[in-house]
Amino acid sequence: MIIVRAMGGLGNQLQQYALYRKLEATGKDARLDISWFRNEAFRAGMAAERDLELQELRLPPYKAATEEEIRTVLGRLWEEKEKTTGKIGRKLHLLKNPAFEENGLYHEEVLSMDDKYLVGYWACEKYYADILEVLRRDISFPPAGDNRLQERNEETIRLMEGAQSVSVHIRRGDYLDDVNKSLFGGICTEAYYQAAIAYMQERLPDVRFFLFSDDIPYVREQYQGEQYQIIDWNQGRDSFYDMMLMSRCRHNICANSTFSFWGARLNPHRDKIMIRPSIHKNTQTCVPEQMKELWKGWVLITPQGKLV
Repeated sequence: MIIVRAMGGLGNQLQQYALYRKLEATGKDARLDISWFRNEAFRAGMAAERDLELQELRLPPYKAATEEEIRTVLGRLWEEKEKTTGKIGRKLHLLKNPAFEENGLYHEEVLSMDDKYLVGYWACEKYYADILEVLRRDISFPPAGDNRLQERNEETIRLMEGAQSVSVHIRRGDYLDDVNKSLFGGICTEAYYQAAIAYMQERLPDVRFFLFSDDIPYVREQYQGEQYQIIDWNQGRDSFYDMMLMSRCRHNICANSTFSFWGARLNPHRDKIMIRPSIHKNTQTCVPEQMKELWKGWVLITPQGKLV
């Protein structure tokens, strides 16, 4: 058995779910561990509160790992800790001593592992690129509970389908907090967005940009004109509908955010242009040949606004 831990926001959860699906597709006895969302100790120090948003989407049922299955996979590691700690201590032990923890861009070996507990975000598209078409068919969004919200999103989808629509994700919010700024800040700069928008304008006649952000006042100030439409109504528990709308655009400009990565991945248009920053975190160094291999089909732009 191989168990993938689900954690983080919706974009990360979809990546962990995608890796789980990839492992199943290769014949593995795979499970998804969702206990992170029930344990406050796991989420301590997170800059933003996270819920299991996978349950908000329509997707095939997944096999959720039971505590006994986790115990079986971790075996002696779990049992030795159990002798000296209580239940919370055992679960914390999983966080500190995982069987395998992601520490690089891509670990090909996880696809051939058995009897492992996997901890990571698995953002690299190469893990599940060959099943993305299946995932696009399997993952969908339910109608909004609010009829007015549903109608507004449907109207926006019609506009997107009738235009050379491009989603633009500008993530600020928690990326400006001290916890995240040093890791994620300064990557999706104004130079990055200017270059990405210019790239689309050069290739698409009558392009129209649909802007998504957690800092609407900033976006209103920076992006003015008829070619820009700001999406500002999917709020709170309905915020995941922004990912749906991103996926209905014909093309996508992403932030260094797995949320918009999945907006682009779920986009079914075969001629789509997908743009992402050349690095996701400031701890990474872009090696062009490597990134183009791991993210095939994507356009990569540096924080300085240069094409990779």
